[in-house]
Amino acid sequence: MIIDMKHKRISVAPMMDWTTRDYRYFARLFNPHVWLYSEMVSTGAILHGDRTRHLDFDASEQPLVLQLGGADPTELAACSRIAQAHGYAEVNLNIGCPSDRVQHNKIGACLMAEPELVAECVYAMRQAVEIPITVKHRIGIDHLDSYEHMLNFVDVVAQAGCTHFVAHARIAILKGLSPKENREIPPLRYHDVYRLKAERPHLLIEINGGISTVADTIEHLQHTDGVMIGRAAYHDPYILAELMRLWGDTPPDRFMILEQFYPYVQARLAEGLPMGLITRHILGLFQHLSGARKWRQALSGGNAKSFTDLEQAAQVMRQRLAENSAVSAGLD
Repeated sequence: MIIDMKHKRISVAPMMDWTTRDYRYFARLFNPHVWLYSEMVSTGAILHGDRTRHLDFDASEQPLVLQLGGADPTELAACSRIAQAHGYAEVNLNIGCPSDRVQHNKIGACLMAEPELVAECVYAMRQAVEIPITVKHRIGIDHLDSYEHMLNFVDVVAQAGCTHFVAHARIAILKGLSPKENREIPPLRYHDVYRLKAERPHLLIEINGGISTVADTIEHLQHTDGVMIGRAAYHDPYILAELMRLWGDTPPDRFMILEQFYPYVQARLAEGLPMGLITRHILGLFQHLSGARKWRQALSGGNAKSFTDLEQAAQVMRQRLAENSAVSAGLD
C-alpha cells in the first residue's frame, strides 16, 4: 500500500543504551526516509561531560534528532545551540521517561505536572536556535490521567511555539512501576492521540507505544501525522526496510544491508571498539527467519570476537536460507 508520505513521518524512538551511533548507522541502511533519534542525553552530560562521546554521529544517520533531558530553560537553550552547531536536524525534549533516576533530576514524565515550566523551557530553546524543537510526552501521569489534562498540557506548551508533539499512548505511573512495567501495564489509549490530532489539526501529532508491524503503522497513519516505533525497530529492524513500500520503494535485501555495514564495522574495530558492542545491535537482522537463533548465538555472549567471526556467521545464515529455499522449491 502506498500512502502519501509527503506530510507523514516515521521515526525510531530514542532508547537508552540502544539507539547508539552504531545502531543508528545500521538502522539507516534499512530505510533512508525514517527519522532517527539519539539516546536521551541530559543537559548536564553535554555541558559538563564528554561532549564528543554524547553528540558525535555519522552524516549518514540524518535526519537525526537529539533528545534532551532537563528542566532548566537556560541549560536547555545552551544545549540546543550546541546541538544545532553539531548539525542535528531537530532537538526533542523528553517529557515521557518515567524512571526514578530521571524523576530525581526532574527530567521526563514527571514534568507533565508542570506544563508552564515545560513551556518556559521550549520557549527558551526556540529562541536559541533555528532548528525545530519538539516534545515527546505521555498521555498522562498518575492521577493526572484524563484526556483533558493532556490537552491542557499540549495547549500550554504549544503557546510557547511547539508545533510537533510525540505522544506515547500510555500514562506513566511514577510510583510503583518500573520503566519496563510502564511500557506494558498501563493500557494503550490510541484513541486519545487520535482525538488530540482531530481537535488540534494545526499541530503535528506523532503516535508512539506498542507499534510493532507495518499494518500497525499504516493504521495509525490514517489518524496521525506520524508514527514512532520503539523496541520493534531494534529487535526486528527489517520492519524499517518493509516500510520502504510506503514510499513506493523496494525493501533492500538483508545480506546487502549487512555487506554495506561491513566497512563501518571494520572502521569501528580499528578504533578499538570491542566486536560485541557492535554485534549486539544486529542480532535481530534475521528475526522470524529460519536460522535466526543460530545467528544470535553466533554473535552474542562473547562468541564473536573478530570481523571474520561476523563474516562466518553471515555465510552460515546465507547457506541456511538457501537450503530452505531449495526445499520449498522442491515442495512446489
